[in-house]
Amino acid sequence: MTSPTTYVLVHGAWHDGRSWNRVAPLLTAQGHRVFTPSLTGHGDKAHLLSPEIGLVTHTDDVVDLILDHNLNDIVLVGHSYAGMVISSVANRVPERISRLVYVDAMVPTHGENAVDVMPLTQVLIDRAADSAQPWRIPPLPEAPAPFGLFGITDPDDIAWLKTTLADESVLCFQQPVDMSNPAQAAIPRAHILCTGNEPSGVTRRPIPKLQPNGTPSRVHTLDTGHDAMVTRPAELSALLLETT
Repeated sequence: MTSPTTYVLVHGAWHDGRSWNRVAPLLTAQGHRVFTPSLTGHGDKAHLLSPEIGLVTHTDDVVDLILDHNLNDIVLVGHSYAGMVISSVANRVPERISRLVYVDAMVPTHGENAVDVMPLTQVLIDRAADSAQPWRIPPLPEAPAPFGLFGITDPDDIAWLKTTLADESVLCFQQPVDMSNPAQAAIPRAHILCTGNEPSGVTRRPIPKLQPNGTPSRVHTLDTGHDAMVTRPAELSALLLETT
């Protein structure tokens, strides 16, 4: 029997740790240890949202979790914007991470911010600039089928997800990622792409053919919308187990 794996699952922008509610039990049922923190400004930390909350804050959130629980040999998973977060965390504590998994996530290089990785993000920042609180970016609105809300189309799932969403600070998308530590480049990476319907104007940056460690990139696909942890939890869990 293989030894248990420690998974740290990091949610994307506007979401909170509850977005993994359907995935975490499937991993723990296999004997693994799972952490699903809510980043500052979300979930139980929603009241802490401020203009000063950014990528550095969210990196600190995850690094503190890892150090407080003395976690090692971690499979660090990031969804969407959290691709920025896990990349930054890997730079800080590379010795504690066995693998990075990007779930339909931003994949930056050193010095890039979220706008660099996904230019559409600048549109959201510009819209916020005309509001009463220009530092707050509200969640994306629900779109007509087949796009739904973050790729979710089931009415009950949409209603539930709306109760978990909160505004994001502009600074989260503007702060650059630090990937200057050579040790982070050695960490194996895997990518899970959601290939369901996407709204027009969303341009996905191609996954590099080679990982930073020089080996071919491992890319898996799921035929579902962006929030695969809600729409395809069993399939996503199986892929996370496969990447271990």
